[in-house]
Amino acid sequence: MPSALQAHQNPTITSKGTYDITVDRVRIDTGDFRKTGVGYNNSQFPTVLRFKEGEEVTINVKNNLNETTSIHWHGLILPFRQDGVPGISFNGIPPGETFTYRFPITQAGTYWFHSHSGFQEPDGAYGAIVIEPRGGERVRADRDYVVQLADNHPHSGKKIMRNLKRMPDYYNRSQRTLQTLIKDSRADSLQAALQERGMWGRMRMMPTDIEDVQGFTASINAQSTSQNWTGLFRAGEKVRLRFINASAMTYFDMRIPGLKMTVIQADGNDVKPVKVDELRIAVAETYDVIVQPRENKAYSIIAESVGRTGMVRGTLAPREGMAGAVPAMRPKPLLTMADMGGMMGGMGMEGHVMQNMAGMDHSNMAGMDHSNMAGMDHSNMAGMDHSNMAGMDHSNMGGMTEPSSVDSSYANGSGLIPRAYNGGKFLSYADLTAARPKYKYRKPSRTIELRLTGNMERYIWSINDVKFNDAEPIVLNYGERVRIRFINETMMAHPMHLHGLWSLVDVGKGSRNPIKHTVNVNPAMTVDIDVEVDEPGQWAFHCHLSYHADAGMFRKVVVNGGPA
Repeated sequence: MPSALQAHQNPTITSKGTYDITVDRVRIDTGDFRKTGVGYNNSQFPTVLRFKEGEEVTINVKNNLNETTSIHWHGLILPFRQDGVPGISFNGIPPGETFTYRFPITQAGTYWFHSHSGFQEPDGAYGAIVIEPRGGERVRADRDYVVQLADNHPHSGKKIMRNLKRMPDYYNRSQRTLQTLIKDSRADSLQAALQERGMWGRMRMMPTDIEDVQGFTASINAQSTSQNWTGLFRAGEKVRLRFINASAMTYFDMRIPGLKMTVIQADGNDVKPVKVDELRIAVAETYDVIVQPRENKAYSIIAESVGRTGMVRGTLAPREGMAGAVPAMRPKPLLTMADMGGMMGGMGMEGHVMQNMAGMDHSNMAGMDHSNMAGMDHSNMAGMDHSNMAGMDHSNMGGMTEPSSVDSSYANGSGLIPRAYNGGKFLSYADLTAARPKYKYRKPSRTIELRLTGNMERYIWSINDVKFNDAEPIVLNYGERVRIRFINETMMAHPMHLHGLWSLVDVGKGSRNPIKHTVNVNPAMTVDIDVEVDEPGQWAFHCHLSYHADAGMFRKVVVNGGPA
């Protein structure tokens, strides 16, 4: 159970069938800055909704804003008219009005909810959902805490998008300078340093382009490191932590120094338990872990951004007032030519990038400090000739190896390959095995290729080089199984979220492939998912990086047929 302090800070709504939510302008205090944002139930702290599997819920959402709002129930399987996406499933909730959602709870696990209107979500409009399964939890715990991550920025979402469109590097605080050129020259010779910069320059890219938006304050349950979110325990107790990444743009590496984490659930679905030292949580994903502190001392919950530009420390402690240690952030990673692989077609390289790059030795780039390429032009990720990729077989992620050695969901030689803080085990999708098959395994009837594309200079993100506003819907047929093949031709990871339908990530385990609602696709890589088309209606399908979705990496999916 949450402590009295946490229960006060995070409004928890537990009722029998009927729930009330207000959408309000709220004052947000991160400890680093204050701003006006959007919240639920007049609080900057995320509301936690607690449901039970099998109940029919009625949720009254009153809009106290002076603009239209909405709530999307992220990961919940429900009638499409209740999904909460303006322009696709309903018209939105006008100012001053109340909209009533009604739907059955047909699943259990950890999920979340957020606005799907404008930039209200990055401005603070998010909360958590915990659904108790029939018969109780499969893995019992003595304590149970939501740990909801966010990347709070002093600028509003609208201002951030405006700045990115005007200058894509506006928030990049790691650009390269003359000093780093001198440093690289001493390490690798001036000729090598200039040659390496020339390659990046010809692609109009930077090896520091890992996070579009920097300068944020990371938080756990809307509390920064200085505000110190705390979950209580007694030595020997099992503690369940429900990690939810509600960030607008930031992936986090999660660890609890001194404790192993046993992963028991991914995106609300039970997996066979796997012990890890660290895990990477993409935007919009959830992971449930069990930890068992043996000592009556403070343990730090560390969420460190993948680009190493932000970090938050929460605390597990035997009593209030204790604070875990705050470690120094680890060195910033740098993209390599392997991460640029999806863009090499525009430089005259032949063949499929992942095959071509796989054998290259990028080790000599590992120790280089490539920060600061000020003033470089990032244009032209769009308009490249990808015709030579047509018809290629990009399938089969099935042979992934242990993440503590090589995680093959990343390009060979990628600068983003994760390493556990203590040299131990880092979670990979290949480690996830469904605890129970959700569907009988069958081969997909067809494959739909979706190339993840973009133009950094113009800050346009797209699918198959087409923005949402110019795209036709993706049409699926009720009852079929479809393979969707993501081919990432950009230098950024994209968390792809399909509303209303489950995605089975192909890691070679057949009916035991992990079942997810959000699937990460790393730079220059291809990921296959199988979709069981069992919910009729219209659904959103998009990258869950807020500014990428708004810039065009978004599609409507129409499911034809099925029950009315």
